[in-house]
Amino acid sequence: MHRLTLTPRRRQDLTRLRPAAGEPVAEACGVAVRLGGRRVLDGIDLPLAAGEVLALVGPNGAGKSTLLAALAGDLPPEAGTVRLCGRPVGDWTPRELAVRRAVLPQAATLAFPFTVAEVVHMGRTPWADTPREDEDDAAVAEAMADAEITAFADRPFSALSGGERARVALARVLAQRTPLLLLDEPTAALDLRHQELVLALCRARAAAGDAVAVVLHDLNLAAAYADRVALLDAGQLTALGPPAHVLTADALTTVYRHPVEVHPHPATGAPLVLPARRPNAG
Repeated sequence: MHRLTLTPRRRQDLTRLRPAAGEPVAEACGVAVRLGGRRVLDGIDLPLAAGEVLALVGPNGAGKSTLLAALAGDLPPEAGTVRLCGRPVGDWTPRELAVRRAVLPQAATLAFPFTVAEVVHMGRTPWADTPREDEDDAAVAEAMADAEITAFADRPFSALSGGERARVALARVLAQRTPLLLLDEPTAALDLRHQELVLALCRARAAAGDAVAVVLHDLNLAAAYADRVALLDAGQLTALGPPAHVLTADALTTVYRHPVEVHPHPATGAPLVLPARRPNAG
């Protein structure tokens, strides 16, 4: 396989990618996206800073995954601009994007019988022929330990359960060691323990200076772990701010078209979101 040889100056540039805490890493400015003739995002303004976890929440079809894809540079907007590390995302080459942001899609599929360890190693591909190639083994080992998949490193990816595959896919993203993580429903296939594990890893990456945007359907995970929550509905950003300011009963009842109750968590005080239900008849 041909491997790109980088000039000494380029090699040096790739070692200095992490923005300072609070510095914008990604930003959507007036972003609109149309898919299949339908406006899926409409005038989204959304900054994402180093050192924060941003949860994207909202009902099905709200535009969460589309917004994540636009921030990643995988989906060009019809209008508006997406900036990554201060430059329009379209100005970066695919290789430059791959060392600045890592993307976890909703579903992970592979056509060949790779082992778990081989899949995680794929996350290190962008760093080939750079000084950070020396980190490959350590980055892979750390990511596998963090995702709790070391015990089945030699198993075929195709032989894993859905939840195990999801954790392997997450480990691949973690091993990439980029300053921006874009995670689309990383907890969807996971049990309670591993849902908490994934969000704790997001918090740890933010504490280390990375920016993390994560699409979540579990509003209580968003309330517990996010610094800010972006509430989307029908392609529009209806609220943005700390969980306690965004996850209110009125706002959620309106957006989800279902009555919602919000109470303070007895231990943390974070919003605890509950759907309103009638007592069982009889």
